[in-house]
Amino acid sequence: MSSKPPVKDWATDFDHTDPRWVNDPYPIWDQLRERCPMAHSERFEGGAYFPSRYAEVREISYDTEHFSSRRVIVREKKINPPMPSPPITSGPPEHRPARMPLLPAFNPKAIERLTPGTRELCNRLIDRFIADGRCDAATDYAQHIPTRVIAHMLGVDENDGDRFRTWIKMALEEGIHDVSRTVQAIGEMSAYFKAELARRGNANGEDLISFMRDLRQDGQPIPEDRLIGTLRLLLIAGIDTTWSAIGASLWHLATHDEDRRRLAAEPALMDTAVEELLRAYAPVTMAREVVKEVNIGGRQMKPGSMVLLSFPAANRDPSMFPDAGKVLLDRQENRHAAFGLGIHRCIGSNLARMELRVALEEWLKRIPEFRLEIPAAVKWSEGTVRGPRQMAVLFGR
Repeated sequence: MSSKPPVKDWATDFDHTDPRWVNDPYPIWDQLRERCPMAHSERFEGGAYFPSRYAEVREISYDTEHFSSRRVIVREKKINPPMPSPPITSGPPEHRPARMPLLPAFNPKAIERLTPGTRELCNRLIDRFIADGRCDAATDYAQHIPTRVIAHMLGVDENDGDRFRTWIKMALEEGIHDVSRTVQAIGEMSAYFKAELARRGNANGEDLISFMRDLRQDGQPIPEDRLIGTLRLLLIAGIDTTWSAIGASLWHLATHDEDRRRLAAEPALMDTAVEELLRAYAPVTMAREVVKEVNIGGRQMKPGSMVLLSFPAANRDPSMFPDAGKVLLDRQENRHAAFGLGIHRCIGSNLARMELRVALEEWLKRIPEFRLEIPAAVKWSEGTVRGPRQMAVLFGR
């Protein structure tokens, strides 16, 4: 956590790593929407803005002229030069050629092929702890599902999961305060994928690494630095986000008996429930860098400033979602921004939805009754991705 002094005024000095924001950001966002919808802080290099309303988050997301994606995390100190992970750090015209080749690996048919294995994985995980009558739903269950699924897709050892989670924590949490941790994580991930590419050589393979290696653009293979940057992105984006969504959804069900029992009794609700849980507990906050002076929400933004683009805050805006602070499992109109907006909308949304749905279905079939062991002991992550990192639960009423 940051050693900076605590925030006294969220409107003029916000800090998204402050423990109060980390543990329960929703009242802060509600406050800002009423008092100062475009908050500002000088705690981060170049200054940073925080739009708390859906309208401004959407406007910035679609504006690639004034806002760049070359930096997607607000840090105390910027990394210079930026370390690209295309397509998420790419803008037009480079973005489309970097994104389009990945689409077949994440289309509905490709994800459908992964579903039986994911279901089997969830049950294997539950087998390990169900007889104990308790577990840590974050570390014993949620974190292993996307880790092993993405490892399978990449064709790497699923037992490397501990390394993956260490790198993600270094890059997305520790690196906010200490840039060297991000640089170290990126270096170690790059070396890992370079070794994986060397191990494969030119041998045929159906995994994502082989697929990316074999792609051709204008008849040429993807340059190695860009290829490795994309593989780093797939690793980071494919694990922490979904782990957090699964964990937060289980946290909600552990703390809301009526919703838990209704979902367990009415499995046909699962589709709308998944979308509502994604809306209410969207895990990802991205960033943009101002590259051309612009006025958004009454704020004149100068080049070099950062914007904390909070899709979770946008999803709690009552002007967009009636009863935005409530979880309504059967909500019908739900154009949430959990997967982002604009050209950078998450390429893995089909995968994330499948993993969340299967994780909840299999858990509720076997553990329909559960509750938090010590509610105050739940530990939430800080920074770019929010989700429970420690969450002990007891089974039964």
